[in-house]
Formats: sequence, structure tokens, C-alpha cells
Amino acid sequence: MNTPTLEIQLKTLPNAPGVYQYFDAEGNILYVGKAKNLKKRVSSYFTKVHESGKTRVLVKKIVKIKHIVVSTETDALLLENNLIKKYKPRYNILLKDDKSYPWICIKKERFPRVFSTRRVIKDGSEYYGPYTSMKTVSTLLDLIKGLYQLRTCNYDLNKDKVEAGKYKVCLEYHLGNCKGACENYETEENYEDNIIAIREILKGNFKDSLYRFKKQMKHFANEMEFELAQKIKEKIVVLENYQAKSTIINPKISNVDVFSIVSDESYGYVNFLQISYGSIVRSHTLEIKKKLEETNKELLELAITEIRQRFNSNSKEIYVPFKVELGENIKVIQPQLGDKKHILDLSERNAKYYRLERFKQVKITDPDRHVKRIMMQMKTDLRLNEEPRHIECFDNSNIQGTHPVAACVVFKNGKPSKKDYRHFNIKTVIGPDDFASMEEVVYRRYKRLVEEDKPLPQLIIIDGGKGQLSSALKSLNVLNLRNKIAIIGIAKRLEELFYPNDPVPLYLDKKSETLKIIQRLRNEAHRFGIEHHRNRRSKTALNTEMEAIPGIGEKTIVNLLKTFKSAKRIANAKLDELEEVIGASRAKKIYNYYHKK
Repeated sequence: MNTPTLEIQLKTLPNAPGVYQYFDAEGNILYVGKAKNLKKRVSSYFTKVHESGKTRVLVKKIVKIKHIVVSTETDALLLENNLIKKYKPRYNILLKDDKSYPWICIKKERFPRVFSTRRVIKDGSEYYGPYTSMKTVSTLLDLIKGLYQLRTCNYDLNKDKVEAGKYKVCLEYHLGNCKGACENYETEENYEDNIIAIREILKGNFKDSLYRFKKQMKHFANEMEFELAQKIKEKIVVLENYQAKSTIINPKISNVDVFSIVSDESYGYVNFLQISYGSIVRSHTLEIKKKLEETNKELLELAITEIRQRFNSNSKEIYVPFKVELGENIKVIQPQLGDKKHILDLSERNAKYYRLERFKQVKITDPDRHVKRIMMQMKTDLRLNEEPRHIECFDNSNIQGTHPVAACVVFKNGKPSKKDYRHFNIKTVIGPDDFASMEEVVYRRYKRLVEEDKPLPQLIIIDGGKGQLSSALKSLNVLNLRNKIAIIGIAKRLEELFYPNDPVPLYLDKKSETLKIIQRLRNEAHRFGIEHHRNRRSKTALNTEMEAIPGIGEKTIVNLLKTFKSAKRIANAKLDELEEVIGASRAKKIYNYYHKK
């Protein structure tokens, strides 16, 4: 407990829903949170043993607590959200993206204009949105202007001014884009009918507009005005095509908000889809930076409140992947089957795509954050005590017991560190014994690192199952490194991960970044080992063949290899090239040997 004052504050907290605020010694606000029961929630900070280091630091800094009691949990959510945005406390999650969004405005005026804007002015005009993409706004406005002839001028079409003949029709009238309300060529009633239809389109309801156009088309056809009927038919086709593209589920599903979340160690990504008459009328993904290892439930509750406020959503029904507490006035559904589950899955897919895009961007713009995220993810996935910044992977290579070798590849911060790669010629094992070979190379590798006082890896990966892993463990036991380095084995067939003293293997998601890095390590160790094995076989074959040439010794062979790098190049070399390296006499012997051959 920090101070006597704090003890008194904790004892006097009410058992009621509300919002609490933590302050440090300088009076700076540290954290804002909500609770069903203020006394229980706040007291838990000071009675629990917290796993998170950040939470422990936060608790040490708290010297003062303020609280606000509210009537319902919904009120607590809203108040918490507003206080976080206002004060931006250091230990609260960060809600990214504070830009202004475009709206579609139906202006409050005689013969209303319909246009896009980023400023909401409280003058009685109607605003639809906000939309997360200007492309969506442009598409809707193009659709509306193609269906209805609306004015675009800024004239004050006061009835007295129009009747006095103050205005003249412009080019838009002559192009057929406007009916000339400025010269009283269009009635207010007809224009208002168009505005009513536009309101329904902006809500996602195309039914009324389609019915109206079809009725007009039949009327013109009956009157033998086929050109006008054809123009109306073209509008029907445009509207039906747009409806077909935008409707993704049952049109009966309307006025619904859909939320899903994906997260990692540092960030959460909440996707929001607003559904109207089976169409997605709005989509947005919110990125949230974690501060105190918040759960997905906590993140989603806060994000839902923020997003619904930001986009002025009044939907009484929401779809979510798991139970959340948002108050009594909202119907919360966890879909399991059918159209509702389909739209929830679509929302989750959007969140995952957004997360992947952010990863790609961060990899370029902030590589340190990218590395830290991957290391934290590997630590969690592999159940490690620390981040595996330094990983080493071992693989054996031999063909029927000949030329047995092993490879050790090193990854630092998730990337190959090729200067630290090592290969080993097996010295103590006779015949094809992978287990004994693994025991030898692991012992030799870490005995040397210990003797030279070089840093040890945080993780060792053995390419093989339980047998190879057990052999490597024997060497770590001899060197007293058993509990100082984490070690796992990976079996190739099913990508099973084996742990010491655990008979049940771990299976990672086939698409996980952790498994991909492990596979890359394993493949790199295999490649490096095979390359060394091939070179060794080639060198042995070369030595055997060249030693058979009279007058050619080991020193000559070494000099030739240093210059020509391979047996093939030596065999194809010209006489004068060989003479430059080993002199005329021996060069002639080698040249004659290969060319006679």
C-alpha cells in the first residue's frame, strides 16, 4: 500500500458502477478505468500479484484515486471513453486514427443540394455518415446524380426571388443534369419526392426507388414515349447493379452493427461493419495500442463505444464474436450459423487483412517495432521465459554414414546472421548415428561458447523428433546449461514441436509467423549442412583422383583448389593458367591427365 490516504480512499469506495482515475504524486493522471463495482475493481489492483511489469509500476506510482459513480454500465463506458480521449493517460490504451471523415449532406434549403463535406454544421441540414472512404462517398454521389436531376448551384432559391426572375438557368440545365428550379421549371413537390428517395438510398434501401422508376417506365411505355421509357430503364439497370454489388446478405438484416477483433501482444484491431438492408454501408478498422495487457473483451468493449460515438450509430442490435457488456438498451448477439455468422466472419477477415497491411507498413517504416512484435509473439507461442532474440538451429547430414557433418545456423532478431553460421565434421561417431552426432555437435558448440565467454542463445532448435532432442539435452546437462537455454525439437512430417519431459507435442497454426520462422531456420540449417556435405564429398573425390597422378602431392592440390575453387574448373583449365599456379612441370602432368582422359 502506498500511503495511509490511499488506504482510506480504498475503504470508502462505493459498491456501484462507475469510472475511476489514478493520479501520481505530481497530480498527473495515470489511468482511467470503468467498473461494475468500483470497490472490488480498484481494490484488486492493490491485492493481486500482477504478472505484467507495467501494471506493477503503475500501482507503485498511484498516490490518489478519484471516482465518478454513474447509473449504468453504458454510462460508465461512455464516460471512460470520453475521459481517455480528453486526458490521454499514460497507461491507457491508445485509440489510433483521429482524422475527420467525410459526410453526405442534404442541405436545409428550398430545393436542397446534396454534396460531400467534412464539416458538420448544426443548421438543420441532414448529414449521412461519416464514411470511412471518400471513394464510397463519390460512388454514392455519382449514383444519385445519375438517377436524379438535382441542382448544384449556390443560389438562394427563395420563392419571391425565383418568381421575380432574378436567376437564369445555367449549362447544367441545358445538359439535362438539372430541371431548372431557378426559373420555376420544376415544382417543389417533385424535387422533394427525389430527396425522399435519396434519403432511402443513403440508408441502403433501394426498394422504393426501384418501384418508382419501374412505375414511370411503364407509364412512358403506355404513352408510346419509348425514348423516355428507355432512359428510365437505364436508371433501373444502374440501381439494380449497384444493389447487387452492395447487398451481401439477407436484405431483412438492417440497422445492425457488426464488430470483431484480432490482436497480438502489443495491438488490437477492431473491425466495424454497419449493415443496412443487407448492404455494408460503412466499414472501419480501429487500431488500439495495449498498455497493461488488456483482454480482447476489454478492448472490444471500449472500441465499440468509441466507434459508435464516432460514427453516430444508433443501432439497437450488434453482432460480436463473444459476450460483451454494453448496457441494457443494446441487443448483443453472438451468431453461430447462417447470414449473421457469415457477416461476422467477413468482419473478422477485414480485421485480419488490416493487421497484415499494418505489419507490412511497420516492417518498412518502423523495423524495431516489427522485430519486437515478432519476438513477443514467439515468446508467447513457444511458452518461453524471454524473447528469443538469438536462436540457433542444428541439423545432421550424411549419406549411408559417409562424410557425416552437421550444421548450426544462427538467427538474430528473426533474421539470419550468416557470419555466425558454423559447420562441423563429426569426429567421434562411426557410422550413420544421428543421435550420437547431435550429442557431439551440441557439446562442441556450447563448450566453446562457454570457454570463450560468448553470449548463449535464448533458444536452441533441433531438427528432429524426441530422439535428437534427448541427445542434445545430454550435452546441455554435461555443460550445466540445461535450464539456462530453452530447447525444442521440430519433427518434419507434421511440424510437431517437442519439449523436454513433455510427451505431448505442440502444434502451431500453419500460417503463424512463429512457425514460419522455425521452418526457415530448419530449412536454412538443412541447406547449409547439405552444402558442406557436398563440398566435402567433392573435395575427397578430387583429392583421391588427383593424388593418383604421378608427381602430384597434397600441397599442389591445395594450391590448385585455392585458385580454381572446384575440380571441374581445374579439369577445364588451360595449360598456361595451370603453369601460373604450380609451374610448368606439374601443370603439364595435370593437363595431360585430364585431356587424355
